[in-house]
Amino acid sequence: MTHNTQRVLLELLHISDPTLPIGGYSHSNGLETYIQQKVVKDVDTTREFVQNMLIYNYKYNDGLFVRDAFKYGTEQNLEALLKLDNESHALKTPMELRDGSLKLGMRLLKIYVRLHDYELMHSFFKKVKNKETPGHYAIVFGMITALLGAEIKLVLSAFYYNAAVNMVTNSVKMVPLGQMDGQEILYNMHDLIATLVNDTLTLDEEMRGLCNPAFDIRCMQHETLYSRLYMS
Repeated sequence: MTHNTQRVLLELLHISDPTLPIGGYSHSNGLETYIQQKVVKDVDTTREFVQNMLIYNYKYNDGLFVRDAFKYGTEQNLEALLKLDNESHALKTPMELRDGSLKLGMRLLKIYVRLHDYELMHSFFKKVKNKETPGHYAIVFGMITALLGAEIKLVLSAFYYNAAVNMVTNSVKMVPLGQMDGQEILYNMHDLIATLVNDTLTLDEEMRGLCNPAFDIRCMQHETLYSRLYMS
């Protein structure tokens, strides 16, 4: 392994670390609703939820936005990034989901503008601070990983893995599940994540924002749950 390859690997491990202090742990993306409605209630239903969320939601939404933001980041195309960011904003119907993505994006930017002096990233950050663009998490993640010199397959793998970790971790706490159950679910997602990465790379950009009414409805219902542990 060359020094540069090792550096990029460490960069990817850092930006996709679930313990990165951007607040990812405080968002369930509708999972809390599924649990309170007893749709997700054990190991099997948790595994089904995580799989379906990755296959039918993340792949066509944030996953695809990461792919395209990575492309525009590589091209140093600020205008295209801003347009993509606004498209992401328009397609996030549930209020909590939209707000959560904005908070994660801003916090990730605040970390990385202190670590790197990439002109594109600082210009994008300035646009976010001036409220000239929303600053969604998937856009920021794709842009930064491109600037770090990572390879797109590894970027998407890290992104999907991070999403799976957050869903499984929240399920262990809320369902509840045993720690070993959670690790088994997560481990068995490896092949699925590899497939999702390959699928995402070949999706037409017109597939961005493919509608998933059930997920969106559960996210909207979360806003009025009697008791909530999570922000979304």
